[in-house]
Amino acid sequence: MQTLIIEDEKPAARLLQRKLEKLGLGVSTMLHSVQEAIVWFAQNPHPDLIFLDIQLSDGLSFEIFEAIEIKSAIIFTTAYDQYALKAFKLNSIDYLLKPIDEEELEAAVQKYQSRQQTVSSTLDFEQIRQMFSAQQPSFKKRFTVKVGQQIKVIPVDDIECFYSENKGTYLHTFDNRSYLLETSLDLLENELDQQQFFRVSRKFIVPLKAIREITVYTNSRLKLILPTYREDEVIVSRERVSDFKTWIG
Repeated sequence: MQTLIIEDEKPAARLLQRKLEKLGLGVSTMLHSVQEAIVWFAQNPHPDLIFLDIQLSDGLSFEIFEAIEIKSAIIFTTAYDQYALKAFKLNSIDYLLKPIDEEELEAAVQKYQSRQQTVSSTLDFEQIRQMFSAQQPSFKKRFTVKVGQQIKVIPVDDIECFYSENKGTYLHTFDNRSYLLETSLDLLENELDQQQFFRVSRKFIVPLKAIREITVYTNSRLKLILPTYREDEVIVSRERVSDFKTWIG
């Protein structure tokens, strides 16, 4: 049985590969973009089963089906809300919600093996595409903060980190200024693009672009050095270290 993974985040693809290998399912190929997949499918026999991410680095994976008639069975792997994915059940398409649970992965593979039927491009992928276009998450692109009697707009790209202190939540910018926000880190975590921001501890959320150095710290933790923030040590908590390493690739 030939199995293929299409996933733009290489650490996530390797992690899925290891989980599949534990189930005795070898992965023959891993692809990471729409264009790479189109070229590969045009030149190679199609696999029996595809694990397919929805949002790839160069577009939605449905573009692959527009260019190539795919005969393989498909299990979607996606970070989209499970309520939006109910439509897939109507089309007999299995899906796994990220982060992928090993028991759910095993159940999906067993479901495929028991059916041994092909989910082909005869499915209405345009309808599914439209559903996902409507359901794509909208991440915060800017924050407004009050400075005296003025309102200041701060783009997300200018933010070095978010942190909590004395029951308040602050953003810290690359020009070494901190601003109080009327929210919490828990709420912020759901409003930020998780490919770009990571909750390293109960106190800090940091963007990938702000990490200058990573050093080993006590008790199996990691210490991050940011460009300007020096008020406190930015520590990756022990229980988040593994996920953090996967996130940074």
